[in-house]
Amino acid sequence: MPRMLDVSEDVRAEIGDEEADRLLAGETAPGSYDCTSCRTPGDTEQERTSTVLFVGDETAVLAFAHATCIPSQVVQVAEDQLQGAVRSITGEEPGTAAGAPDTGGGQAVLGVTSGLVLINGELHPALVVEPTAPIARPGTTGNGGDDFLPLLIEQGFVPVHALDQMPGTLPGWSVLLAMGQLHAVLQPSAPGGGPVAWWQAHQPLQVTDGWRTAANKSHRVLVFAAPVGSIGQQPREDLLRDALEMASAGGRLVAAAMPLAGT
Repeated sequence: MPRMLDVSEDVRAEIGDEEADRLLAGETAPGSYDCTSCRTPGDTEQERTSTVLFVGDETAVLAFAHATCIPSQVVQVAEDQLQGAVRSITGEEPGTAAGAPDTGGGQAVLGVTSGLVLINGELHPALVVEPTAPIARPGTTGNGGDDFLPLLIEQGFVPVHALDQMPGTLPGWSVLLAMGQLHAVLQPSAPGGGPVAWWQAHQPLQVTDGWRTAANKSHRVLVFAAPVGSIGQQPREDLLRDALEMASAGGRLVAAAMPLAGT
């Protein structure tokens, strides 16, 4: 039986016309599935369904999602992450992870904390990014300075003076939530190229059901960033907010809103 599948041109180009047609005809597509975005059941015979192709260096995985959650697309994922997803690795402790930044500066590790932030009476899914060491500007020889915030402002992040206003959306950037877990923050690459990872989890990072529900409702994540030593790993969301408010009051916080990419 034909399926209500959306197969984007990019996905078709990767899997080939023959396989795409077999999917649409229902020969290889599942009837029911768990949405790779919101993790709730879906049915390809009853509702529009997106085909999402996760591609690594050697491995490709075709997943399915509600079309109302995400569009059909190809998502580039690190091979080790893709292998980890295939093996259903559970990831690190909820709320924390680390990856290598591509800020153009030093090779510091970025710590990432997930949480819900209340703005104007509404809870928003947020990520808080803080390096483990100062970030140097490209081409400089570590002089003890920290150019993390200036580099991000040049990329389009905006200074946060108070946590009562929504930051604007940063074009070309997005947050990859794959198979219900946080995988990466993506940034634009050279013109004509696909998105590349600015931050990437060593292992998929678990987020709370409340965080994932809020993200799938708004299709948007707020990303806050602060220099090393500004936020720390806060065990509760009220303490995280206190740390964010202190950083913003001290002029040490920038932010941007980013859409969900992939799942």
